Amino acid sequence: MKRRKFIKNTALSGAGLAVGSTLASCVDNESKEIKSTTATSIKASLPLVIATWHVKEATAKAMEVLQAGGNALDAVEQGCRIEEANEKGQSVGKGGLPDRDGNVTLDACIMDKHGNCGSVVYLQNITHAVSVARKVMEDTPHVMLAGEGAKQFALSNGFKEENLLTEASKEAWEKWKVEAKYKPIINIENHDTIGMLAIDKNGDISGACTTSGLAYKLGGRVGDSPIIGSGLFVDNEIGACVATGLGEEVVKTVGSFLVVELMRQGKSPQEACEEAIGRIVNKPNSNYKDFQVGYIAVNKRGETGSYSIHQYFSMTKFQDGVNEQIQSDFYNKS
Repeated sequence: MKRRKFIKNTALSGAGLAVGSTLASCVDNESKEIKSTTATSIKASLPLVIATWHVKEATAKAMEVLQAGGNALDAVEQGCRIEEANEKGQSVGKGGLPDRDGNVTLDACIMDKHGNCGSVVYLQNITHAVSVARKVMEDTPHVMLAGEGAKQFALSNGFKEENLLTEASKEAWEKWKVEAKYKPIINIENHDTIGMLAIDKNGDISGACTTSGLAYKLGGRVGDSPIIGSGLFVDNEIGACVATGLGEEVVKTVGSFLVVELMRQGKSPQEACEEAIGRIVNKPNSNYKDFQVGYIAVNKRGETGSYSIHQYFSMTKFQDGVNEQIQSDFYNKS
């Protein structure tokens, strides 16, 4: 999977240009299998899985769980774990690009059909942050654990401690350190996050989100991904949404909660995603041309939608035996 051509990039200019040289071929290679559509408009058959980006192995795992009789919560956890263990994907779990000090730090959250939720932030040396988040939800009276506390909680629950900085990510970090400059270049790096939503055969919805965050960020930086209401929100009566992109901008509008509330007001998932993006780009003095945000959403009927600020955001959808990548519509067509 070709990651990080999407998010606001913080890489060294030279490194960014090196990655940028592959962008055209990445888009060309993937475009052959991307279906261009924005939403479904008829009542969908269940079960159903959607996720941010091109993550067919992850959605396949989630659907496998659902078809075996598992619930939506099990499905999103197991689906996200596929990407967390994917060392070649340098932004989720093991192999993620580190912060500016060389530490791989993970953020994740999960939310079930009852509105229960769990989250971990600034978690280090534990691959499956999404599963730790589920443990927080199910086995503690809390919603969020951070840093060393989150790590110790994970270890006490049998999670294995391991070094998440792979040689490839370490090499990229070493190159960045030569000048250590931030340079936002849209659509150079891909997939900062995997967010996944599922509806099981009973019509119940759950969601999860996991990330290693912005590459070469300041130590301790946390984006939207582990924040309930920003990176993820589920209302089993209405629908659910997950976000991807520059987390700071998602947090400012509490984006995923906003999308669900717009669906509560009667908007389709597609309409809700589009309005939520509009809330970002239409702010006074918005510099939206310098960053990317994308949303995917599903309502209780199984209708789906996706929308982003810039081109090349996509959603993976598994339904009726078809596991496909769907190119998102986008705002900035200039």
